[in-house]
Amino acid sequence: MEKSAIPRLDLEAFVQDGYKIPFLSVEHYALGGNSLIIQNRDNYPVKDYISPNRRQFYKIFHITSGTGVLTVGLHQYFMNSGDIAFLHPDEIMSWQNTSVDTGGHFCLIHPAYFESAAHVLQLFRTYPYFKASNAVIQLPESSSTRVNRHFELILEEENSSHKDKQQAILLHLQMLLLEAQRAGKKLADTPVPESYRYIHSFLHLLESAFLVHGPDTVVKIKTATEFAGQLNVHPNYLNTLVKGQTGKTLREHIQERLLYEAKTLLVQTDWDIRTISHVLGFSEQAAFTSFFHKKEKTSPSAFREGTVSVAHL
Repeated sequence: MEKSAIPRLDLEAFVQDGYKIPFLSVEHYALGGNSLIIQNRDNYPVKDYISPNRRQFYKIFHITSGTGVLTVGLHQYFMNSGDIAFLHPDEIMSWQNTSVDTGGHFCLIHPAYFESAAHVLQLFRTYPYFKASNAVIQLPESSSTRVNRHFELILEEENSSHKDKQQAILLHLQMLLLEAQRAGKKLADTPVPESYRYIHSFLHLLESAFLVHGPDTVVKIKTATEFAGQLNVHPNYLNTLVKGQTGKTLREHIQERLLYEAKTLLVQTDWDIRTISHVLGFSEQAAFTSFFHKKEKTSPSAFREGTVSVAHL
C-alpha cells in the first residue's frame, strides 16, 4: 500500500502559525569599537540573538534575500526580501532566522559619528521609523535596489582611504533614510508571545539596574528573587522561562551583565579600580578583582591595559 504524502506547510504559513521564541543568545556590542560599522551579510551572516537596550548604536538593516522574525520592544515583524528595519539604541530587539540564508547589509552608527554633523543626528532622532511600533518598512523592488546601492557605496567609502569619506557616508545615509520614507510602507506588526514579554521585562529591569551616571553612583545588584518579585512571578517560573529560551539562568545573566558593566567602565572611563569596584557595589576592591579574574582569567588592570594597547594598534 502506497504511503500518503506527509502534509507540509510552506515557510510563511509555518512562521505565522508555528513560530515560537528561538533559543536566543544575549549579545552586547563590542566595547571600544568604531563609531560606524557596516557589513555585508555575505561576509557577516545574521544569527539568532537578543540584544538588550543601551546598545548606544542606531542600527539599520536591509534584507535582499531570505526571511526572519524581528522583535523590537514588544512588536514583532515577519521580514522578507526588500524590507528595511530601523532600530533605536534604547530598544531591546531580537532576531530569528526563518530561512537558510539572509542577504543584505546592516549598519551601526554611534551618535559620536555625527559630532561634526549635528543636523544628521537630529534627522536620526526625529526620523519616524526609529520607533518600535514603526520599525520595519516594506520597499518596492526599485526602492529596495536603490537602498541596497546606498549600502554598497557606504561600505565602499568606509573601506577607502578618501579624506572626505565621512562626508560622503553621511550623504548616503541621508539619501537612504529619504528613499525609505518616500517609497516605504510600514510593515504590520504582531503581538509578541507572553513568554517573550517576561524575558523582555527581565532584561529591561536588568539594564535599568546598571544606570551609572558617575563615580558617585553605586549599583545595587538585585537577586533573581528580587527581579521575579518586580515582575510578580515566582522565581522558579521566571528562571525556567529565561533559561529555556536563552540557555542561561537568571543568576548567570546577572553576573554576565555585571561583568559587561565592569569592562565598560574599564574601557570607557579613567576611573581607578577602587572607584569602579565601589560603583559596582563590591564591598572591597579585592572582591571585585577576584570576581573579574574568575570570569576573565585576568585582572581588571591587565584587561584595561590590554584593551588600550589593542585600540592604539
